[in-house]
Amino acid sequence: MQNSIEIKKIIVAPLNWGLGHATRCIPIILSSIENGYTPVIASDGDALQLLQKEFPDLEFIELPSYNIKYKKRLKIGLLLQFLKLRKAVKKEQELIADYVRENDVFGIVSDNRFGVRNGEIPCVYITHQIRVLSGITTIFTSKIHQRIIRKFDECWIPDVQEGLRLSGKLSEIKNLGINVKYLGILSRLKQEKRTFENSILILLSGPEPQRSMLEERLLVEFEKYQGKIVLVRGRIETSQVKSQKENLLVYNYVLGDELQELIIRSELVLCRSGYSSILDLAKLGKKAFFIPTPNQTEQEYLAIYLESQRIVPYSKQGDFKLELLEKVKNYSGFQNVNNSEISSNLFNLFERKRKG
Repeated sequence: MQNSIEIKKIIVAPLNWGLGHATRCIPIILSSIENGYTPVIASDGDALQLLQKEFPDLEFIELPSYNIKYKKRLKIGLLLQFLKLRKAVKKEQELIADYVRENDVFGIVSDNRFGVRNGEIPCVYITHQIRVLSGITTIFTSKIHQRIIRKFDECWIPDVQEGLRLSGKLSEIKNLGINVKYLGILSRLKQEKRTFENSILILLSGPEPQRSMLEERLLVEFEKYQGKIVLVRGRIETSQVKSQKENLLVYNYVLGDELQELIIRSELVLCRSGYSSILDLAKLGKKAFFIPTPNQTEQEYLAIYLESQRIVPYSKQGDFKLELLEKVKNYSGFQNVNNSEISSNLFNLFERKRKG
């Protein structure tokens, strides 16, 4: 008698910090399904809710929250929260160990979740931050992160291996002893030709209270703007809500296909300089304007770096004025760096299944 089809489970676990880690895991999830695996989603908070809405038929594991709170001095705040973070990491490690013990799991893909790994199966870590910029503590934070990465079998970097690196010096790996694979421009979006319907698309995301502070500032700045504006608030709630007031259309959130349509049909995208947003914009070859989250060193570096490459201009949150958008015409915008699909060879690691 022929054996039943083998179910090859892979745990995919994005960090719940904004929505970027969750959204860039979507193409990983889709590709794993295409290659015969059954993804199990593990996360918490908004990231978990988003993926539950995108993939309602998949299995989900709720992990403990890292409870990273936004501080005025973010890097100091993160250091002060380190002990609380260690507790959450230990708990998620225990949950994953229990799940692996009770299920036939072929591997793990962790997007910046330190404790989602297991010594019995192949484990992958996704990050573009081999070097974690934190001012005078950069050497310290980078070494800690690199030590974590080495506990995984492979590190997948969502960037191109050659040519202009969108992540700049963040993904430098020279002499670090890290087993790396490059994913190219990792995005759930696909380039299509559309006519413009909106002048500006505003995509809000990231930690509170800065998300709300930026929303309030932008609503004041665009109050007398004549073009058509779409604002996506980036708030994952039970159901999608949208409202129209004159030339402003507001969504609480949008998902995959609808987000793609909004981006493609907008002349300009105004958003944070989060790396997942950069990947989406690069995939679609869009023009953009960045407002990095204040005191979030990674976003500030990426905004400065991409402006230095004459790709996208930016402004500090407190300095933003509507007229600054005029700068966009002097920048190239994102080129379609890499439209290739994720290689099926990426998943070869998991065919080793259980180690030993």
